[in-house]
Amino acid sequence: QVQLVESGGGLVQAGGSLRLSCAASENISRFITMDWYPQAPGKQRELVARINRGGGTNYADSAKGRFTISRDNAKSTMYLQMNSLKPEDTEVYYCNALAPAEYREGVSGSWGQGTQVTVSS
Repeated sequence: QVQLVESGGGLVQAGGSLRLSCAASENISRFITMDWYPQAPGKQRELVARINRGGGTNYADSAKGRFTISRDNAKSTMYLQMNSLKPEDTEVYYCNALAPAEYREGVSGSWGQGTQVTVSS
C-alpha cells in the first residue's frame, strides 16, 4: 500500500496563503484520483479538492476561486495551494490516493496522517 505524507500546514492569518504537499512512496501517475479532505474535530472528512489521472480537477464550492490542486508525477507529489484563507478553513487536511484495484473493489484508498491548518482572525 502506498505511503502518503502530508506537509505544509501551519498557522496563518486570515487572508494569507499556504501550500500543502502530499508526498507518495511510489509513482502517483497510476492513481485514478488524488484528493484533499479537511476534517474539523467531531466532524466527518469532506472532499475539498480532487485531481484525476488525466489532470482534471474538481472543487467544493467553498474552495472555488481560492484553492488550486495540482500534481507533479515526476516528484510523486500532490499539492494544494490555499489562498485567501479564512478562519473556517481551520482543519486537519488529509490526502487520499485511489488506486485502480481499490476503485474496482469500492474501497476508499490510502490516507496520509494529516497536516494541521490553523487560520487566525
